[in-house]
Formats: sequence, structure tokens, C-alpha cells
Amino acid sequence: MHIIEGSQSAAGFRFAIVVSKYNDFVTERLQTGALAALAAAGVSSGDITVVRVPGAFEIPIAAQHAARSGRYDAVVCLGCLIRGATPHFEYLASAVSNGLTAAAGATGVPMAFGVLTTNSVEEALQRAGDGLSNKGWEAAAAAIEMAAVVAQLTRASSQA
Repeated sequence: MHIIEGSQSAAGFRFAIVVSKYNDFVTERLQTGALAALAAAGVSSGDITVVRVPGAFEIPIAAQHAARSGRYDAVVCLGCLIRGATPHFEYLASAVSNGLTAAAGATGVPMAFGVLTTNSVEEALQRAGDGLSNKGWEAAAAAIEMAAVVAQLTRASSQA
């Protein structure tokens, strides 16, 4: 039996971080967490590109372009949607998650979902705090693992 799984070592891999500027008081914290996770995994700063987009809705198209460029092994997608009084929240949350799923499927490049969908500002700030519980950190950790998994699967298929 052969087991393929990722690791938390990512030296030599290249990552794009697509981050929404909307609700930047939260997304900047998510970005800080993602960058810390990548650094902890051995990724050099020269192997990271941060792409800032206006809002969460724009994350999937930027992530798809980053993936199609061939420059990145994985894309970390960060944003923050906070529920309001109208159905706008549900439309955006659905569009972003479906858009990222489609972009990852179309390109074959892993896209980690670090887009918060919270009921309040307080909930958002809790998920963007310091340390390992930061959802930006968690998204980057998932991207690291998936970059390694895809690299192994690609090698396995080329050797078959």
C-alpha cells in the first residue's frame, strides 16, 4: 500500500495569497496568519505573492488567474463576509465558495478557503486572532499540505 499525504514543510513551493481589501481590519490579520504559517513551513518570502482584490466576490477570478499563470503550487484565498440585514451575505458566500471550487477544478491548482463567513464583527475578529487558530494560518496550512499532495500525485502519474 502506498499512502500519499502532505506535510507542513513547504520549502521550494510557491504560493499566491489572494486577499480581499474589504473588511481589512480582519483580512489583514488573516494575511498575517497565512504569512506566518508559510514562513514556519520554510517558504521564503520570494516564493510568496500577495494579490489584493477589492472584495470577496473578486477572489475567485484573481485566484484562477494566479493558478493559470503556472507560477504557484497553491493559492491561499482570504476574505471576510459579515452577515447583515439583507440576503447579500448569502449570495456572496455562495458565489465565492462556488467560484473557488470551480477555479480549483478548472486549473488543478489547490485553493485554500480562508474566507470567513460570520454573523458579527466579534466572530470575525475571534477567527483572525493570533496563533494557530487564525483562519489565515489554517488556510495556508491546508495549501501547504495540498501543494505537497498534488506534487506527489503528479510525480506518481508521470512515473506510471
